This record gives sequence, C-alpha cells and structure tokens, in this order.
Amino acid sequence: MTPMQCVKRVGATTAIGVFVGVVISCGPVRAWDDDHDEDARVSQGFKIAPVPLNLAQKNKELVGLGSYLVNASGGCNSCHSNGPATEFTPTGNPYLLSPPFGGHMKINPATYLGGGRDFGPFPGPASPVHIVSPNLTPDKTGLPVGGDTFSEFRNIIRTGVDRDHLHPILPPPFNGALLQIMPWPIFRNMTDRDLRAIYEYLSAIPCIAGPPAPSPLHHDCR
Repeated sequence: MTPMQCVKRVGATTAIGVFVGVVISCGPVRAWDDDHDEDARVSQGFKIAPVPLNLAQKNKELVGLGSYLVNASGGCNSCHSNGPATEFTPTGNPYLLSPPFGGHMKINPATYLGGGRDFGPFPGPASPVHIVSPNLTPDKTGLPVGGDTFSEFRNIIRTGVDRDHLHPILPPPFNGALLQIMPWPIFRNMTDRDLRAIYEYLSAIPCIAGPPAPSPLHHDCR
C-alpha cells in the first residue's frame, strides 16, 4: 500500500493525522502480518506432522516451518512413499469410500517419506528405465536423503542433478544426469530459508530402513 493509498483511505483528516496513519498503520502492520504468517505456518506444521519428531539439536522454528512446507504445500509424501496402496493407513485413505475410509485422513508412518514409489518405465512403455522415488528419511548419520549435507541437498533442488545417477541411460533429448520426475524446476525457486526448513524437518523425522542393501533405497538406521 502506497502513502497516497493511505491518504485516500483515511479520508478527511488533518495532514498530521494522515502522516501518522501512514507511518504507524501502513508500514508496521505489513511487517507484523509477515511475522504472524510464519508463526502460524510453524504452529500448523507441528499440528500436521504425521510422525514423532526428534527435536534434539534442531532449530524448532525451522522444523515446524519445514513440516508445513512438506506436508501442506509440497505434498512430498505422495511421491516419496511406497505408492497409493500404502501411503495411508487402511482406514485413513481420504480417496476411498466410507467405509473403508473412517472419516479421518491418516498418513501411514511405516512408509512416510521412505521412498519406493515406482513411476513405471520412463520415458515410454518400452524403456528399461524405471524411476523410483528415493528415501528422504535420515540414515544412521542423522542426515536426511541418504546422508546428504544441506549444501548437497540445496544443490540437488537448485540444479536437479541426480547424485545417485540412477537413470543415466535415458535416450536423448532426456538428460539422464537430472531428476526427471521430481519437480525441482519449481522447488528451485524457494528461498534458502525454506530449503533449510525442509532439510531441518527431514532431519527430525524417523528413519525408515527401506528394502535390503544393495538397493539405493536402503538406509542403515543404526
């Protein structure tokens, strides 16, 4: 809101009154709203987290904000679980009729962000390449996404480069060095603070071991 808009809104007042209105009402209120909005997202993030969180040595504010971004904005579990059949508990799937849907959505904690969803042959039905979502939970190092540092995680989101090189044999024009299903071209526009919050949240969720080694989805939880 510009000072002129403020002047029009207050209507017939003294020049001093208008100036005070501009300084006190228009500027600070906007800043307060921004702070209040993040506080609300942090609070909501903790309310909707579907698994217990380990907050030891974590930035609690970032964990809450990260939960909001992962669970309310990003919908990350839809791709980074084992697929629709196990994404929700048997009675917690909101896409089903009632019954078996029990009226309350409930994420399956046993598969939450543990990866394993097979998106089928890519880029066509004859392709030998299957793209499978990775495990985002922390491994025995305590770092998420298979032990990635924040710098490595941020680089993945910013560039789309697949550090695991799981599908390098994609035919042209597809670039097998880049993640092809993950919407990193959208998420790369997030601020560093948002990415740090997501990383902090992923560091706080429980580890899921995944399939046995040598599967790239395997995690050593201890």
